[in-house]
Amino acid sequence: MSVSQIPPGLEAVLPTGSQDIKKEDDPLGRDAFLKMLLAQLQHQDPLNPMEGADFSSQLAQFSSLEQLFNVNDHLESISTSVVSDGANNVLDYIGKEVMCENDTLKLLEGIQSGGLFTLDATTEVAVSIFDDMGRELTTLYPGQLEPGTHQIDWNGYDRTGTSAPDGAYRFELAAIGENGLYEPITASASGLVTGVTYENGTPYLEVDGKLIDPATVVKIRQQDGSI
Repeated sequence: MSVSQIPPGLEAVLPTGSQDIKKEDDPLGRDAFLKMLLAQLQHQDPLNPMEGADFSSQLAQFSSLEQLFNVNDHLESISTSVVSDGANNVLDYIGKEVMCENDTLKLLEGIQSGGLFTLDATTEVAVSIFDDMGRELTTLYPGQLEPGTHQIDWNGYDRTGTSAPDGAYRFELAAIGENGLYEPITASASGLVTGVTYENGTPYLEVDGKLIDPATVVKIRQQDGSI
């Protein structure tokens, strides 16, 4: 014999036809828990029914489960808000002067990205590129460069003519003096942000026609020079 009557108090937690129940593939979700509880009530031994304390305990477990789902939904909402705020913050860079410091460039399918630097004066430059083991792959000599922001132009090959694999690489800059001596240059880029470009969902700042990762920004100034 099965019990068809639902004990008092259970109606408050059971879904009704007018409620929108979120379907979950998770076998430990709300619906699965209620189905197991109802099956237990319907198939219990009428000569040895569930004790009130046991039933209350299971209702308490469902209440805890419901609270955990609500907490998870709240965290997802916060995460979405943070991502949205981050995108809006990137747009706040437009019209401001920024300075970035980053000594890395990347290769993807043989195409280089990154590798920006700014010169304050006309300088003859040498660029050394290193792999993740610290080994120098090649040294580039772009020659004498005018003041402004420049991008390293590397074809992705080392000095032996071997194509380097996709990945991140570090570079070092040096100014070549009239006596042939090298003087290190800090790998930094600066300029006015004129726009924001998204590539594969990732935002980049447009500075002097170059794309800069917002994560590399170390200083922001208004055009009047104020911070």
